[in-house]
Amino acid sequence: MAQQLSSQDPSNPPALEQKEVITNKHGEKLVGLLQHLGSNKIVVLCHGFRASKNDSIIVDLANALTKQGIGIFRFDFSGNGESEGEFQYGNYRKEADDLHSVVSYLNQEKYDVKAIVGHSKGGDVVVLYASIYDDVNMVVNLSGRFHLKTGVEERLGKEFMDIIEKEGYIDAKNKSGKVLYRVTKESLMERLNTDMRAASLSISKECRFFTVHGSADDIIPVEDAYEFAKHIANHKLHVIEGADHCYTAHRKELSDAVVDFITSN
Repeated sequence: MAQQLSSQDPSNPPALEQKEVITNKHGEKLVGLLQHLGSNKIVVLCHGFRASKNDSIIVDLANALTKQGIGIFRFDFSGNGESEGEFQYGNYRKEADDLHSVVSYLNQEKYDVKAIVGHSKGGDVVVLYASIYDDVNMVVNLSGRFHLKTGVEERLGKEFMDIIEKEGYIDAKNKSGKVLYRVTKESLMERLNTDMRAASLSISKECRFFTVHGSADDIIPVEDAYEFAKHIANHKLHVIEGADHCYTAHRKELSDAVVDFITSN
């Protein structure tokens, strides 16, 4: 067991990290890091699109929570980071299933999953999770996308449907023409057919839901946050003025908002 560290003493080292490997329902190994502080309460942190458990926004949130004596588990979804599996463009439902494998494992190990937190695509995953599984009663969505049909054309080009119908896939490239990842027809259709409105409406009012979004987010507009607020029953919204999609200059305000929500409940 990691020794419990007081959050009051700045001379304390960070909470000890344990590497955990969890098998998802497809037999793929998911790699995560557990920091527990003597308490069995854990917050699970979920990264965004083409990111990992070591994304700076996830690490900063982990540090903010552990400083307050709250244990965390951050992990790589299948096909990302150190985890097994193939990266897919859509995969929202599969990532929700990955998260369920993580929560189930932590419950088996006698941890109490107090909250799940997701950034960007991870925000959509925690919304879906809450609508499907209803076994974690505190959910935090950071900059998730409500309208999943938007954002596709910007990434894949205006003719994306014609190309995918003809070729069966699209290679997403950067400005210099390097292929970043392949989008299959199946993964694209999974995204286009994932209904965030229906998911939001089916979340139990017993689940306490918190959405944070930056007013200057140029990847996912802040209007999406207002849609979550409109459709989720037990919802609190916090807009950070001037913050971009990754809260580059607003990390402390983001961390404070998340910590306050989790500790005040």
